[in-house]
Amino acid sequence: MTSRLLSPLDRVLIEVERALETIFVATPAASQPSPAGDTPDGELDDAARRHAAGLMRVNHVGEVCAQALYFGQAAVAREDSMRVQMLAAAAEETDHLAWCGERLEELDSRPSLLNPLWYAGAYAIGAVAGLVGDRLSLGFVVETERQVEAHLGEHLETLPPGDERSRAIVRRMKDDEARHADNALAAGARLLPQPIPTLMRFASNVMKTVAYRV
Repeated sequence: MTSRLLSPLDRVLIEVERALETIFVATPAASQPSPAGDTPDGELDDAARRHAAGLMRVNHVGEVCAQALYFGQAAVAREDSMRVQMLAAAAEETDHLAWCGERLEELDSRPSLLNPLWYAGAYAIGAVAGLVGDRLSLGFVVETERQVEAHLGEHLETLPPGDERSRAIVRRMKDDEARHADNALAAGARLLPQPIPTLMRFASNVMKTVAYRV
């Protein structure tokens, strides 16, 4: 059996489907079980539960943005190997998205209402980075994953003491993001020059502040 070549319309429809699934399916099917596993849910008062939900909503948005970034880069990648690497990373981020969505449900909360905006912005950044060149595109992966790894480390410190289920998820995500950055470096990433990392950090801080509440 031979595979059919995709038309431009086919490719657009694929990207639309990916966007809709990422934005509107809060708990997609995961290929791996949640790291929270059988970890008991600690006693959380209302304030602690709201705080944990706010942090996990930020993490959920981070995974929405990661999916969009990878899909945008894959859509314009020059090399098939680059496209495969980006789509493989996106598949792993789907697990993260599912785990954060499940935890939000457990905390009686919801994803960010601004997920369409977050997705569109990250997809545009990924596509622009990919058009500039594969090595720079990989550099965006390295910088993004390093910044995500850093804020996940902050969340490990600021999650409520009794919330071991969220902490188990965040710990596993942090390890995965570090591996994604290392893989991008090994593939020949070109590190981003200033002021790009600083601007990315500023945009990330805005996103975290807003997504915590909305």
